[in-house]
Amino acid sequence: MAELTPFSYRPGASVLHQQDVRFKLVFIAVISLAGMKAYFMSLSVLSFALFSAILIIHFPLKSILKELRYFFIFLIFVFAARALCTSGTPLIEFMGIDITREGMYDGILVCWRLLLIVLVGLLFVSTTRLSEIRAAVEWFLSPFPFIPGKRVATMMSLIIRFIPVIFEQAKETSDAQRARGVENRKNPVYRLMKLAVPLVRRTFESADKLAVAMEARCYTEKRVNIELYATRNDWIALFLVLCLCVLLSAIDMFGCLY
Repeated sequence: MAELTPFSYRPGASVLHQQDVRFKLVFIAVISLAGMKAYFMSLSVLSFALFSAILIIHFPLKSILKELRYFFIFLIFVFAARALCTSGTPLIEFMGIDITREGMYDGILVCWRLLLIVLVGLLFVSTTRLSEIRAAVEWFLSPFPFIPGKRVATMMSLIIRFIPVIFEQAKETSDAQRARGVENRKNPVYRLMKLAVPLVRRTFESADKLAVAMEARCYTEKRVNIELYATRNDWIALFLVLCLCVLLSAIDMFGCLY
């Protein structure tokens, strides 16, 4: 069984745990859209709000940084691509390769946005039960007659359920490769391939085993979902999130004027 990771549900009694899952999905959509268009000042405000939420639910920051180490490597590649491929004023010139001021600015901005979106998803997954997510997705899709809401909701809940499993398999694969001395290879592409190929294969094998197990147990989509209900605190939280997004837009607009 996969060990508990930051991308697993953590029981608690915080404000985020008590929020209606339908409102949480709206929060993710609104904050993500606002964050993708935000700039440095507004991103600073959004970062402060998200890290405050992380402290409220008592998240171990050390564990988060450890689990996101591969994502940070991905951000490094994104930053390097932006810094090297964006035209502008050269800051560093080496063997015909220019690192521009505009590229570094754009790279920091893109990486910051991606990191905040991941943190929003982390807060959602860690404070919401899978049964609630499944019920909320089905509730949102129920008005559309041509979309199999129950099937889509089941698929989304299984995807979220597989996140800690994939992390556990990545850890086991990395330990196995380290025991075989793969980390001594200087070629980073070789090390990445030796980690990615077995990990993808094991992930697909686990998915096949899960499908066979569900068929053997006569799994059906006709299941009773939990009852969802909204409270006054949910509407207050929605108002505050909308105010935060308006504030972010106002900060960006003010920054463009000056």
